[in-house]
Amino acid sequence: MMQARKRLGLAAAGWLALGMSAGWAQGVSADKILFGQSAPLGGPAAALGTNLRDGIQAAFAEINKAGGVGGRKLELISLDDGYEPNKAIEMTTQLLTDKGVFALLGPVGTPTSAAVLPMVTEKQVPFIGAFTGAEILRHPYNKWVVNIRASYFQETEAMVEHLTKDLGIKKIAIFYQDDAYGRAGLAGVQKALEKRSMTLAGEGTYERNTTAVRTALLALRKAEPEAVIMIGAYKPCAEFIKLAKQLKATWRFVNISFVGSDALAAELGDQGAGVIVTQVVPFPGDESLPVVKSYHAALAALGGDQKPGFVSLEGYLDGRAVAAALAKIDGAPTRQGFIDAIVKTGTFDLGGLTLHYGADNNQGLETVYLTQLQADGKYQPVTTLK
Repeated sequence: MMQARKRLGLAAAGWLALGMSAGWAQGVSADKILFGQSAPLGGPAAALGTNLRDGIQAAFAEINKAGGVGGRKLELISLDDGYEPNKAIEMTTQLLTDKGVFALLGPVGTPTSAAVLPMVTEKQVPFIGAFTGAEILRHPYNKWVVNIRASYFQETEAMVEHLTKDLGIKKIAIFYQDDAYGRAGLAGVQKALEKRSMTLAGEGTYERNTTAVRTALLALRKAEPEAVIMIGAYKPCAEFIKLAKQLKATWRFVNISFVGSDALAAELGDQGAGVIVTQVVPFPGDESLPVVKSYHAALAALGGDQKPGFVSLEGYLDGRAVAAALAKIDGAPTRQGFIDAIVKTGTFDLGGLTLHYGADNNQGLETVYLTQLQADGKYQPVTTLK
């Protein structure tokens, strides 16, 4: 083990020395730019990390086949943090020190992102395409953070807007993960309700990386809501919905994008009909959008048994956005040059989908989409809940 670590350290030192001797940033060589991902690749949230990784890999493979960016191929190293903050710190430290990556790409989760944010800010490392809509990555503005997706506040506003306007619902409860992620969603729901002079009908929580949802279910059953907004991961959310249906609950279930839509559908099986999920990327089956058509081709070219889905599409957009920004750098790639290129360029058209950035705006996309699960386990894009 010690010998292996020594070899790894020497390799990283060699990479760094090469970059410094050539005047390049860490993680950049004559023919490669190295990115790092800390995400759940195993455990109850594994589908989020693996699907996001697959989407990034598909984009990188497509870009590399076309010659890379400025003659440099893009490479991703993914490490498993189990969706745990302390592990995320450990994996991120490895990526930045042992692996010597240029930037962090496709991290998953609010609690994990919150844990490593001080580190990446201090070290001035781009933190790109986090799979979370938390406000901590948006306000206050942090120039080292590059978001791709809409925020949780935008998703929860859309949820409440459609529940109240389309269905006339007056009693909305919330089921959420009891950590930074769940509380970020809770804050968004409360903000949307306050805008309409409403309050939560009830609250129920569960612990991260568990499916212990019965206490939350009983608490919400007493509240007698008409709809339940769900801020969780796919396994506990599926368990909650299935148990609620066993109790003959007639609530409308509305999930936030982080849930992992396709994994949720698989967990629910034939019990998912009518479940709503807000999305932050276009419908993966809509090949009328050039970027989605390209995504299908890139995912197929990657090989394996990957099927188009919301999470891997988001990963693909992350990878395409990175390449687009790198292409705008004036001179050799540096971390500061990467951020400057994003701010200076401002607008990036990925093929029918446009990202927007500015001197005080690291948001990227703003649109929230609605989807509804059908009896056959497939999602249907919808514009109203009526």
